[in-house]
Formats: sequence, structure tokens, C-alpha cells
Amino acid sequence: MANEFTPRAIDADMGQLNALIAQMGGLAESQIVAAIDALHSGNHDKAAEVVARDKQLDAIEAEIEKLAIQLIALRAPLASDLRQVVAAFKISGMLERVGDHAKNIARSTLKIEDFRFGPIALIPAVAEIAVGMIHATLDAYASQDAVLAQEVVARDDLVDALYKELIRSLIEQLAEKTTNVVTATEMLLVARNIERIGDNATNIAEAVYYAATGIVMPDRHKTAD
Repeated sequence: MANEFTPRAIDADMGQLNALIAQMGGLAESQIVAAIDALHSGNHDKAAEVVARDKQLDAIEAEIEKLAIQLIALRAPLASDLRQVVAAFKISGMLERVGDHAKNIARSTLKIEDFRFGPIALIPAVAEIAVGMIHATLDAYASQDAVLAQEVVARDDLVDALYKELIRSLIEQLAEKTTNVVTATEMLLVARNIERIGDNATNIAEAVYYAATGIVMPDRHKTAD
């Protein structure tokens, strides 16, 4: 990266940064899908692969952070360009955490002893919404679509509702003497990790909204109050 203060040079670096975010986001998304599939099918080998691939996300995050810092130092981006660079820096950290949650789900899968456990069947529906949120946030980032970012944030309420329903089901199962305690405990952790994926998707959407508009997204809960 030469120290050139030209729009063309900035555009090239921004393109590289956006490509890395897309690559990292795609990998994070595929990690969630693979982790949920491994859980639903009871496939320990696939779960182990998810755990092993997590290092790839860490490597891309480090590359994004390095590029973002260099871009700020050498290109001196202004206004929307600066907001987008800062957003990319933050989003890479959030995507890394999404990958960690996928890894945690895979690790729980490796510990689960009874894959006939009823609440496991509820997991794919909750995870599908969370994955859809991640996918939509990446689309919103790529197109700097503030409206789509707001729509993603609104979906988090559904994830929270399904998470609470899943927790109630798990607690009911734990009350039964025949329940495998290890499996039920790991499923509680799985549910929590999926809920946190939804939270991170919301955080990414808020960063996208700010990058696109220069305005902090209004707190929807305060607005409702």
C-alpha cells in the first residue's frame, strides 16, 4: 500500500476491505450452518471440522484489522469512507465472535450423549433465523443499505422469543428424572450461543446503519417505551 492520497487508491483499498468482510462473513455463516447440521445429525466428525476451521476466521480478522489501520493512517479517509472503515474494523470483531459461537455449538455437540433428545429438533428453526440475520447484515454492508439493516434488527425479537421457548422446553425436560443431564446442559449452552449469534447480527446491523447514514440507530426498545 503506497502512501497515495487519491480517490482511486482509496477505492482500491476499500474494495479489498469489503472483499475481506464478505469472505469472513461467508465463512462465519457456513460455520453456523455446519455446526447446526452436525448437532441435528449427531455428526461428531463434522463438529470437529467446525472447531478446526475457527482459526481461519481469526486469520481473516487479523488481516482486516491490519488493512483498516493502514488505510486510516495512509489514506486519511473522510466522511462516509471513514465510517465504513471503522465499521469494517468493528464488524470483523463481531464476525469473529459469531465464529466462536458456532465453535461452541460444535464443542457442545461433541459432548452430547443423547441425540434423540426432543428439544434438539427445535434448534434448526431458531438457527435458521439467526443465520438469515447474519446473511442480511452482510448484504446490507455490501450495499450500505440502512433500511435492510433496520429490518435485521427487528428480527432479533423473534430470535429472543424462540430462545425463551426453547429454554422453557429444556427446563421442562430437566425436571424429568429420565433426562440425560449432560445432554440437557449442553443444549442450554447451544441455545445461548444461537441467541448470541442473533445479538451479534443486530450489532453488525447497527454498525452498518451508522456507516451508511452517519446516525446512531435509535434504540427500538426505548422508542417502544
